[in-house]
Amino acid sequence: MNQSNIRNFCIIAHIDHGKSTLADRMMEMTRTVEKRDMKSQLLDSMDLEREKGITIKLAPVRMKYKDCDLNLIDTPGHVDFSYEVSRSLQACEGAVLVVDASQGIQAQTLANVYLALEQDLVIIPVLNKVDLPAADVPRVSKEVINLLGCDESDIIQISAKTGENVDQVLEAIIERVPPPVSPLASSLLQDNLSVKGLSFNKESALRVPTRALIFDSYYDDYRGVILYLRVIDGTIKKSDAIKMLATSANGIALEVGHLAPTMSPDPELSTGEIGYMVTNLKTTRDARVGDTVTVARAMAVEPLPGYKDVKPFVYAGFFPVSNEDYQDLKDAIEKLSLSDSALQFEPENSPVLGFGVRIGFLGLLHMDIVRERLEREYSLDLVVTNPSTDYHISMTNGDELDIKSASELPDRAQVEEIREPWIKGEIVVPQEYIGAVIQLIVGKRGRQNNLSYIDERALISFEAPLANLLTDFYDQLKSVTSGYGSFNYELADYRAEDLVRVDFYVGGEMVDALSVMCHRSEADALGRDVTKKLKEVVPRQSFEVALQAAIGGRYIARETIGAYRKDVTGYLYGGDVSRKKKLLAKQAKGKKRMKRFGKVDIPSEAFTVMLKRD
Repeated sequence: MNQSNIRNFCIIAHIDHGKSTLADRMMEMTRTVEKRDMKSQLLDSMDLEREKGITIKLAPVRMKYKDCDLNLIDTPGHVDFSYEVSRSLQACEGAVLVVDASQGIQAQTLANVYLALEQDLVIIPVLNKVDLPAADVPRVSKEVINLLGCDESDIIQISAKTGENVDQVLEAIIERVPPPVSPLASSLLQDNLSVKGLSFNKESALRVPTRALIFDSYYDDYRGVILYLRVIDGTIKKSDAIKMLATSANGIALEVGHLAPTMSPDPELSTGEIGYMVTNLKTTRDARVGDTVTVARAMAVEPLPGYKDVKPFVYAGFFPVSNEDYQDLKDAIEKLSLSDSALQFEPENSPVLGFGVRIGFLGLLHMDIVRERLEREYSLDLVVTNPSTDYHISMTNGDELDIKSASELPDRAQVEEIREPWIKGEIVVPQEYIGAVIQLIVGKRGRQNNLSYIDERALISFEAPLANLLTDFYDQLKSVTSGYGSFNYELADYRAEDLVRVDFYVGGEMVDALSVMCHRSEADALGRDVTKKLKEVVPRQSFEVALQAAIGGRYIARETIGAYRKDVTGYLYGGDVSRKKKLLAKQAKGKKRMKRFGKVDIPSEAFTVMLKRD
């Protein structure tokens, strides 16, 4: 393929603004997929993606349009999956920015635009859903012009659902997005460059060291590790010996090709092309996303710049309801991690819940997706503990520790300082909800930094501790803004705070999976709230059960679940009262003994009360 006829682009937008629908229409118009094979959200291959109406894993596809190869990457729009967006941007020269004409610019739209501008991508602004009665095209056009500094004539008004003006988007991609250029070829092969500086002859290309960027990978049960990559320099052929520059792993390219949208093998992938490579690697840990692939016949030494490891900052314990399923859980998570590079996990043991796994996620939606996939695809019954973040601990002896759950906190007497992660957040909201949103931020120990206006809506910039936003912030924001508020955030830094660990006791026994870190000023209210919620879900026993919250050795809240009373005298009829007294005394003695030795079975619902705090 002539390099000047290649266009690599992605679609970026806020969640539910119509990215996947636009991708469907493009594939229909370019006859990439026959109409009889077409189904809604075709690139969203997981059932979960279709059900929730969101894109989770990014899927590339090649489309033919007017002698050009258009390589599209459909990207996720939810804040948790911004690492997927940053990956796909690295592999493109252009981005189609989709904005819902009825909702306007949202917080995640801003975040994605900033990412695209950092990569120097050409941005094509598109207003979607212009056929809706609620569409406000003049207002949203003005917002886009203010954001990008473009002309009104640059904005394309479409309806991805009906296909209206989608052909104009395809034309704009060919006209505005530049073809790919090989950085090494540009510097090494100036003599062979064409007049336009866009292509070079094939003999020269073969002498250029090969470098390809991995922007996604997954594990196939039958074929092993499959990489999605963009060839930056040189060529990759079938049967090439390959090497990963970051992990130093070696392998063989068993097959290379492009996706249309199913796998279509090719003899080779050349500079600028986006495609797939089937390898003989056994795990995606050998081929990390963002790594550089090179080949033995044209070995590169210098890796591609600018890729970082993804670091999770939300952690939760996953335990099987039946301890016999522990190995199945471990195997399932290992398989999932092969195709989800952001997933990190380590074994965990709880005295109450038994053996399990502590998993690191990029956010709460990411956690929900993984939990649902484990339950649905691997038929596992799971108990998921209260999500937490990581804390940096300075010890009195000078040591530094990182802990991922409250139960790992060392003895408080040995702790000098606890630092928790803070985030920088942005909320876009209609002006009438500003007061309610600021009140919500302050209630989460947050601080408002700035307030600016995008026409009739406000952009509120703030800082807040991540731990306070983990459980229900997103739901509360939607509630106080009647669903109109949108939220985006990034990690800012770690700050020293007066934090304590609140432990919970059920029947005198500490349940480590319920322990939680919080600010000292919030501890009493938290203790009362959780013990009340536990009282509703822990079943009654034949003996009295105390539910207590404590900081160190000091109890701060208590609820009591009364005992069942068995009618031990019900069968007596008449006779002496001393017989009744004797039976009641025997029952009281038995209850006393049960209180000392009785075990309380804690139901899995008890571990979800942390997610539904008031």
